[in-house]
Amino acid sequence: MSKLQRKGARRIADISIDCLESLNRGEIETANLVEWLAVDQRLLLEHMLQQNGRIHYLQPILLLLDQLQKPTINSINETIGRALFDLITQHGDHTFLTIISNHAADLVRCWAAYTVGDDKQLEIKELLLSIRPFAADRHFGVREISWMAIRNRIVLDLDRSITGLSLWTMEKDENLRRFASESTRPRGVWCKHIDRLKQEPSLALPILEPLKSDPSKYVRDSVGNWLNDASKSQPGFVRTLCHRWEEESDTKETKYIIRKALRTIAK
Repeated sequence: MSKLQRKGARRIADISIDCLESLNRGEIETANLVEWLAVDQRLLLEHMLQQNGRIHYLQPILLLLDQLQKPTINSINETIGRALFDLITQHGDHTFLTIISNHAADLVRCWAAYTVGDDKQLEIKELLLSIRPFAADRHFGVREISWMAIRNRIVLDLDRSITGLSLWTMEKDENLRRFASESTRPRGVWCKHIDRLKQEPSLALPILEPLKSDPSKYVRDSVGNWLNDASKSQPGFVRTLCHRWEEESDTKETKYIIRKALRTIAK
């Protein structure tokens, strides 16, 4: 079995020394969340920069990491990504963004997603285009980080973001369809809420409507969770929408979404 096919350990303590060393050197991807949490991002950063002749980037980033009041895996990930953007910009080192965007290690690609998301020069249409490769990444971690990397920009330009993301609901790639829903969840996970969508969830109907009977469980889970988020502030909207969907779309996929959407209301 190849390293990419392994299932991954159930506990950090069960990860082999050889596997952990390979992860920290950026030679392989993490196989599951346990491995993702086990990677020493500082060590991975050092190896990656050394391998690519950018070791002079290390100390400025480490100084920023040392200043973190709550160094979680997500805050470390974001800090490294945004610091890399500043360094790439300062040195005109745009080829390095290409290198990290295509790196073998999923966590390095996560840093690249934050680097792309930190480019304030990009309009939301350009930003969505730039984040697409990360939203469609083969690795779950990169896909999750991709929407978090531009979540604040989506909030600041919500109307145009919804318009752009509504087109993603027609994509063949389920990861892109899922991104459209997950990135706009009113309450979301590990991120700030979108107050406007908490109060006006109907604004996101151009995203939700095309996904009401999506063939992918990955997408259906996100849509169901989106509506469950909305039900906590606008239960009437969610009840009405689910009732209409029930009448319009008599499929097992829609029924699945409705059950997830109404789970808080049903308690």
